Amino acid sequence: MKALAILLGILLLAGLFVGGKAASVNNQLVSQREAVQAAWAQVDVALQRRADLIPNLVETVKGFAAQERAVLEEVAQARAALLNARTPGEKIAANQGLDTAIGRLLMVVENYPQLRSNENFLRLQDELAGSENRIAVERRKYNEAVQRYNTTLGLFPNNLFAGVLGFQRIDDYFRTDPGARTAPKVKF
Repeated sequence: MKALAILLGILLLAGLFVGGKAASVNNQLVSQREAVQAAWAQVDVALQRRADLIPNLVETVKGFAAQERAVLEEVAQARAALLNARTPGEKIAANQGLDTAIGRLLMVVENYPQLRSNENFLRLQDELAGSENRIAVERRKYNEAVQRYNTTLGLFPNNLFAGVLGFQRIDDYFRTDPGARTAPKVKF
């Protein structure tokens, strides 16, 4: 009888330990998942700021370069795709399309010296550059939060509890465009 009481006491302590660890893992993962969502919200705000600047930039360029209609339409379509995207994965993909379209727009600007000297265009270009910097910072913070969450999720014994508690890995990272890794060739 005494051995049974000791065994029950040990099982009760083990159960309390496992339950305590599960609660601890749950709290830690909830906190980190919220940090990921907060970081994503900041990325979303920065993307929205840039998307709001684009119509003004396009209108300014239109006044000088009306024949560049295809590039201007591409920018408008890429912006619409970003605004219509709902999930982080969709927004990341749409943002890559917008990055490409803005790059083409800025290349068009190089062909119009009078546009490059336009005060309104210069102001908008500065605001766009500031937005791009904010986006880069927020992307980095988001990727770091996702990495922290995924690392915590994969660590032992967290991984034993995570699936049971309903936590899943997040794979929506911002990645560089493969073409961005190639250095541009400069010829004089």
